[in-house]
Amino acid sequence: MDGKMSWTVSDAVDSKGLPADRSKTGGWVPAALILGIEIIERLSTMGIAVNLVTYLIGTMHLPSATSANTVTDFMGTSFLLCLLGGFLADSFLGRYKTIAIFAMVQAVGTGMLAAVTKLPQLRPPPCHSRNSCVQANGFQMGILYLALYLIALGTGGLKSSVSGFGTDQFDEKDEKEKAQMAYFFNRFFFFISIGTLMAVTVLVYIQDEVGRSVAYGICSVSMFVAILIFFSGTKRYRYKKSMGSPIVHIFQVIVAAFRKRKMDLPHNVCLLYEDTPEASRIQHTEQFRFLDKAAIVGQGDFKNNDLALNPWKLCSVTRLEEVKMMIRLLPIWATTIIFWTTYAQMITFSVEQASTMRRSIGSFQIPAGSLTVFFVAAILITLAVYDRLIMPLWKKWKGKPGFSNLQRIAVGLVLSAVGMVAAALVERRRLSVARAVGGTTTATLPLSVFLLIPQFFLVGSGEAFIYTGQLDFFITQSPKGMKTMSTGLFLTTLSLGFFVSSFLVMVVKKVTASNGGHGWLADNINSGRLDCFYGLLAVLGVMNFVVYLICAAWYKPKNAKSGLQMETIDASGSSAEQKC
Repeated sequence: MDGKMSWTVSDAVDSKGLPADRSKTGGWVPAALILGIEIIERLSTMGIAVNLVTYLIGTMHLPSATSANTVTDFMGTSFLLCLLGGFLADSFLGRYKTIAIFAMVQAVGTGMLAAVTKLPQLRPPPCHSRNSCVQANGFQMGILYLALYLIALGTGGLKSSVSGFGTDQFDEKDEKEKAQMAYFFNRFFFFISIGTLMAVTVLVYIQDEVGRSVAYGICSVSMFVAILIFFSGTKRYRYKKSMGSPIVHIFQVIVAAFRKRKMDLPHNVCLLYEDTPEASRIQHTEQFRFLDKAAIVGQGDFKNNDLALNPWKLCSVTRLEEVKMMIRLLPIWATTIIFWTTYAQMITFSVEQASTMRRSIGSFQIPAGSLTVFFVAAILITLAVYDRLIMPLWKKWKGKPGFSNLQRIAVGLVLSAVGMVAAALVERRRLSVARAVGGTTTATLPLSVFLLIPQFFLVGSGEAFIYTGQLDFFITQSPKGMKTMSTGLFLTTLSLGFFVSSFLVMVVKKVTASNGGHGWLADNINSGRLDCFYGLLAVLGVMNFVVYLICAAWYKPKNAKSGLQMETIDASGSSAEQKC
């Protein structure tokens, strides 16, 4: 019996619902089948996003600011829908079904986008002169939006489950498979970068030189093939039972605390309800005491007077402490949003800048959207330098294996602000050349596109630090039962960053063009003052960094020890309470 049990995974089942046989399920082969879906998702989403602004301006004849906002709204919605995908996976569908359903949604969306960009009835007629351009009508834009947001829905559902389902194929309790899981994470991020690199080079080139409908059709067919490959591993996957949605658990604590808002807290915290096993308990803390009322035992808290409690009336101390831990993450969460607002400029206005500059190398014309290859290269170079140079030096100097997660976030914020300063300086140079050679009538300015490399490289390096820092912070500093929720919280910073970009563009355009002039964000980029907009983002970045330092200083004393020791730390900075 003992030998037989050693071949099963305790917390996973196979496709038939039986205990998962370690020799027949899980491991590298099923994980690799899952990775295929992620590669195609990155290829599709980034291939569309980095070159969409040129299509909206050049083919649909939308104003510059409107085109930029369309792209940022699309990306923001994609990341925001990760919360929906995570909720459905945790509460109803499970990760396998969630991946299958939303992968199909994205495949249909990219197929529809291929048709939209192919049919002449779904776009306005070409411009014969600048004054004769007809903007796309409501019906044409409506069909385009339908295709884009189907893709966004598919992206959100996939992102919420792919990495989690991949790690489900490894048993954390087995030392060999635990090491393989860490290797899987490395390969997961590597393949994300490969997908992005293919998107901004090969796919963008096909869009510009062959046709957008062909490029998007390739994405759709590739996703259908990836889905078939994914289904081929159904019998080899390990499936883990859902523990319920963390979002529901959070609302249960809030509702229970609100219902008992008029009750007095006991002087002895030992009188608060706790049913969590001793090994998994989180020690009570003094911060956010209003939530403690959710653990006061009152009349009617148990169903039918038996031991089954009503979670909307009574929660354990551990459950409410998990909610407190999530609340403590919010200041850091809020101060990282501005980075992704800066990031949004790299796939919108920076691409539009590139479209006006000289991009040829000999007879080869670099697509404007492919300039983001320097962004991806900066990420890969920065990660390599950090891993091979900075980490060993830091360990030798400080005795620690690299920067802490909060330090990495700080470095990312600084680099993004410096990147916006560089972008503002380059844009001033570009505008001066545009005015000197004729302003708005010149299609290509006598200025090398490679002047944009510093802003791409600085913000790209910043992403390498802030992405890894945020992911590490939200995973290690969150409760064990809310890892999916904390990952979703991290992804909402990307979403809100894009939405803040759209809001800023709308406000700046309205305020600066109020006197009848072109304003900072003119319909023609050569008539505006994009340098001032970049300068504004640099100032906001510096102000945000100061607020971040305050929040980081407030947070660190609360977590002097590792997340595994969290249960013994009093969040108010005082010594741990005596166990009840």
